Amino acid sequence: MRYLKNLLVSAALVALPLGFAAIPHVHAASSVNLTDKLGEVQKQTGQADVPLTETVGRLISVFLGLLGVIFLVLVIYAGFIWMTAQGDPKAVDKARNILISAVVGLVILLASYAISSFVITQLTVATS
Repeated sequence: MRYLKNLLVSAALVALPLGFAAIPHVHAASSVNLTDKLGEVQKQTGQADVPLTETVGRLISVFLGLLGVIFLVLVIYAGFIWMTAQGDPKAVDKARNILISAVVGLVILLASYAISSFVITQLTVATS
């Protein structure tokens, strides 16, 4: 068993450097103008006329919407645990803790939305 292990390790140590020699070389420089390709991608996706601040605002909106959905799922889950606790104090405490954590998360979410909205608005005013 030990001989087989040593043989496999030795074969791997020999094959590893030789394996890299068999890989064809890739050249970073090419004749393709990447700026032109980026412009084509922008036109195809419809992002050529959209300012950066609007794109960032959309991304933040989507992210905060996703977090809102997670909050809703947590509230429903905590409610389900509470309703099925059948008087068990541990289950009620677990549900209450989940609900409190979800509400604290919602407060943080709303505060982050207010801060990001303020910052985006101020950046838009400052750059235009």
